[in-house]
Amino acid sequence: MRTESQTPVHYDARSIRLHWITALLVVLLWCIGETIDWFPRGTARVTMRSLHISLGVLLGVVIVYRIWWRSTGGLRLPTAETGRLQALATAVHFLLYLGVVAAVVLGIANVWVRGDTIFNLITIPKFDPANKPLRETVEELHEVAANTLIVLAAFHAGAALVHHYLWKDQVLRRMLPGIR
Repeated sequence: MRTESQTPVHYDARSIRLHWITALLVVLLWCIGETIDWFPRGTARVTMRSLHISLGVLLGVVIVYRIWWRSTGGLRLPTAETGRLQALATAVHFLLYLGVVAAVVLGIANVWVRGDTIFNLITIPKFDPANKPLRETVEELHEVAANTLIVLAAFHAGAALVHHYLWKDQVLRRMLPGIR
């Protein structure tokens, strides 16, 4: 573990914004995905599904931009850990990016396979209307990706809290908005 004087104070403002927008969208999308079926069939459910799809597309745009920003302009801070902890942190970050991409791609596939109406304005035709096993498989894969992503995100948040409250280092502060 690095000492406070070795750990830079914060990431650049754009990386911080992209991080928190991504986190907010992931949690919001997961919550909506878990509660869509609570809404009665008809306009209420179509609205929630449409919101879920729209926010999923927004998450896709954000993650593509975030990956581009990270690879071209984002501030890269020295790692806060060494050895096995650094390998674990790197693996979790990679899996978080992979999980977001997988959930978004599978969500788009799910919309296409099942066919959907978005806000009763746009109708996406079913890819193969008679293929119920395909629909069920894609929907299940999307759910598995989303659930795995939310577990990884919770682990990531838990690690940040361990850094802040137990190890009392500056790792969490590097990604908090408005702290300079």
